[in-house]
Formats: sequence, C-alpha cells, structure tokens
Amino acid sequence: MSGFGRGRGGFSPRGGGGRGGGFRGGDRGGRGGGFRGGGGGGRGSFSPRGGGGFRGGRGGDRDGGGFRGRGGGGFRGGRGGGGGFRGGRGGDRGGGFRGGRGGGGGGRGLGFRGGNRVIVEPHRHEGIFIARGKADALCTLNIAPGVTVYGEKKIQIDGENGQKVEYREWNPFRSKLAASILGGIENIHIRPGCKLLYLGAASGTTVSHCSDVVGPEGVVYAVEFSHRCGRDLIEMAKKRPNVIPIIEDARHPLKYRLLVGMVDTIFADVAQPDQARIVGVNAEHFLKAGGHAVISIKANCVDSTVPASQVFVGEVKKLQEMNFKPLEQVTLEPYERDHAVVVATYRPN
Repeated sequence: MSGFGRGRGGFSPRGGGGRGGGFRGGDRGGRGGGFRGGGGGGRGSFSPRGGGGFRGGRGGDRDGGGFRGRGGGGFRGGRGGGGGFRGGRGGDRGGGFRGGRGGGGGGRGLGFRGGNRVIVEPHRHEGIFIARGKADALCTLNIAPGVTVYGEKKIQIDGENGQKVEYREWNPFRSKLAASILGGIENIHIRPGCKLLYLGAASGTTVSHCSDVVGPEGVVYAVEFSHRCGRDLIEMAKKRPNVIPIIEDARHPLKYRLLVGMVDTIFADVAQPDQARIVGVNAEHFLKAGGHAVISIKANCVDSTVPASQVFVGEVKKLQEMNFKPLEQVTLEPYERDHAVVVATYRPN
C-alpha cells in the first residue's frame, strides 16, 4: 500500500519511510509512528520542509515527536523555528518555554528570561518572592550575585537606585521546602535573621535558598553525612558566609555541639526510618523552647509496607512523644510522591 509503508505515494512525496508505521515519509524518517516527516522532509503534503506541519526535518530535536516544523512555528520549534515548547538541535537542553536555534523562546532554566517584562513581588512568606512573567516562579534574592548553585535560572531586574537586583528561581521539583510552600504551607518559620539548623543538607540546593531567605543577619547550620555531597556543600558555602557546613551524622549531635548555637528552627530532610528521633535529639541540644521543626517525611523510607497516610500519622505521634506539638501538615504532590511536610512547635518539659 502506498502512503503507509515504503511507497512513494501517499502523504510523503519525497521518498520511503522509516521503520515504523503510520503516515511517515522522508528519506530519514524517525523510528516511531504517527505523522512524522523524514530527515529533509518532503516539500509538500503533510511534512513540508519549510512549513510548520506535523513534524519537520532533521533540524528538529531528537527527543520525541509532536508538531514540529523546520522553519515554522508549531508546538516545537525547529532549527530556525519559532518559540514553542522546545527548540531544535541548537536549542537549550532543559525544560520550559524555549525556542530553537533561531527561535524566540526563553533561557536555560525552567521559566522565562528576566528583564523588563518580569515583575518580582513579595510572597506572603517573608524573604521569598514570586517572579511573574510568561510563567510564575518562586524565587529568592541572591546574596551571592552572579553565582548559581544547581544551574537554576537567574532573574535580574532594575532596583530602586538603578542598580541590578538578582533573584534565583527556586525549583519545587528539587526542593521539598519549595514544594511545601507551593503546596500552601501556612508558616515555614524561616525568615530574615533566623538561625536555622538544616539536617540532611545534601549538596546544598535548598540550603542555598535558605541562605538567601535568612540573609546576612541569619545563619544556616547545614549538617550532611555523605562526604561526596559534603564536598559540594562546602564549595557552595565558600560563596555564602552565612552557611556553616558540618559533615557529620545527624544521629550524633554531640559531635558538632561546639559548632552549633541555639537555633530558632530545625528543618529536617534526612529520609531515615528513625528521622523523628533524629529531630528529637537535635532539638534537645539546639532548639530553643517555643522554636519550630519543619520535617519532610518520605513514607517509603520509614515503612514501605503500609499506606503513606498511616506513616505520616505514626511520625506525628513520635514527634508528640518528644515534646513537639504538631501545627500543620501538607502533602507535596504533584512535586513529590508519598511525601509530606509536618510543622511542629517545641515544648520541652
């Protein structure tokens, strides 16, 4: 049958199709089915070389099908195409709204380019902001201008005195604290001037944003057990004087008791079966009376044999036994599956 296999007829006037079925043409057709043009594309019909169409030529990206033209717009811009959701061979590699090599999309990060079209507004959580443009994004004021930590997007706007002010986008898919903020948490108890003990700092992705939030008057004690992640954490802290990296096991706070003073808040993301006990013993040493704990709970790390909701209930009971009074709980979907963040206040006997 012509038009469905290798024949020259049908919807692809230039040559034989690729390996898959469906309306496919071109001398280098892709491997999948569906309306896909080949590697030069035909000059007419459903996959024109210069038009938008269902899928253009070899100038497009290799990651998948879906509405791409070599020179035209469509949902995915080709090598010289317009903006759309993803660029072609010369485009950036990340997600977000971006164009091709000659397209007019955004930059490398998740969202949009900073500039005159971006408006930065204060979030209801002090020290956190919302950048409004083509898409809204959570962000923090960068206390180390020009420096990024995990490839996040920078947003520069004109300040009141004419100088540039730089913000960093905060990716909720890489930070459970950011996910909880977007999930509607009432109070994270991290604000400018706050003294924060961060348990499970990893490479410092969220720690860096906490550093932005507490500002130069605050301090973040970042505890991480892994030496591999600890190297990245120390490197990040070199540019942020309010971060004190501690490469120790959070189960043994006596090992770093001389490095940490009394703190206002503990944030814990340790993902261990005994994480409630870990928070409790650190609170005994470092958390002031009336201070708060913000705890990220990964259900599968505590008990993978019961539903996540039961795990959360069990962890809250453990916190109550260690003189914590639970205040609120939010789940982290759609950013994390089977995760919750619990906020509690510390009431020692």
